[in-house]
Amino acid sequence: MWLQILITIFIVLILAKVFRQWRQERTTLFVFLSWSFLWLAILLVFWVPEITSYLANFLGVGRGADLIIYLSIVVIFYLIFKIFIRLNKTDRQITKLVREDAINNAEKR
Repeated sequence: MWLQILITIFIVLILAKVFRQWRQERTTLFVFLSWSFLWLAILLVFWVPEITSYLANFLGVGRGADLIIYLSIVVIFYLIFKIFIRLNKTDRQITKLVREDAINNAEKR
């Protein structure tokens, strides 16, 4: 019971931060809704863990815990992919800026 209360408080704080990020226009509505859905789903599983067994049976997975692990792995790989894409984009932008700066400095000399 204490763990559920602590997790609930933790998730409420995370949801407040996500909401604040959206209100300050630091993130899009899609990102806000995605993270909110994810954290609310986690909260639901903590309070009603039997729901994972029902969902697992519906999807043909043996146990609810297995379903959670499979979904977690998919989400983690997706987020790693998104980070990888973002890092590549940032790397290209930095390279472009450094080249432009080097050309500008060479022209001044």
